[in-house]
Amino acid sequence: WLKPLGTQAASSPRLAGRESTAAMAASGIVKRFAPLADRILVQKLKTEAKTASGILLPETAKTSPNWAKVLAVGPGRLTKEGELMPMNVKVGDTVVTPEYGGMSMKFDNEEYHVYRDEDLMGIIQEE
Repeated sequence: WLKPLGTQAASSPRLAGRESTAAMAASGIVKRFAPLADRILVQKLKTEAKTASGILLPETAKTSPNWAKVLAVGPGRLTKEGELMPMNVKVGDTVVTPEYGGMSMKFDNEEYHVYRDEDLMGIIQEE
């Protein structure tokens, strides 16, 4: 469950399974883990290297983008004045994560990551 699989063509990178991942996010891990403050729970998207003719490339030839699906978002950080700063992302967004950093965690043999809102690099917009 919650296994976002994507395909990446040799000529144009593309990640699939975005809609199903967002729908699945409402169960399992999200019910058991609630991020605090400005933290965000994500699951990195896995890619599959495939040529235009459909030939699967070996694991060593794959390049994995640092893209992840947002599964849960904390309420936000409080300013010194006590005001709540809104989060930059929402559940279901596809974000670019840093190569290093954050915290890794495992639930039900699946790997998840927790980052601070300010650590995320950007949001991938749908075309």
